[in-house]
Amino acid sequence: MTQRLEIIARILPDGMAFRVLGRDAWALRNLVNAGSAGCTPIDHPGPRWSHYVFKLRKRGLIIETIDEKHGGQFSGSHARYVLQSKVLILRDSDRRAA
Repeated sequence: MTQRLEIIARILPDGMAFRVLGRDAWALRNLVNAGSAGCTPIDHPGPRWSHYVFKLRKRGLIIETIDEKHGGQFSGSHARYVLQSKVLILRDSDRRAA
């Protein structure tokens, strides 16, 4: 059985530590790693990006949503999510502690 991803993080400069699990933790990790470039469901495939972002915002994170148009056979638009909060990851169950 695979272990569920767990991240312990805090919002800088003086936020309290909080715990994020599973896909929400996966999304937070991707947002932190992407920096100002942000993440899209196209670049970082995930089934429910908008829901992960919704839940992270409820934790107090500031995440900007940028609407981007795209062409191709299935033209339309997609969201780019950019983490605006400064976040320090204290523990990532897939990596060593910071």
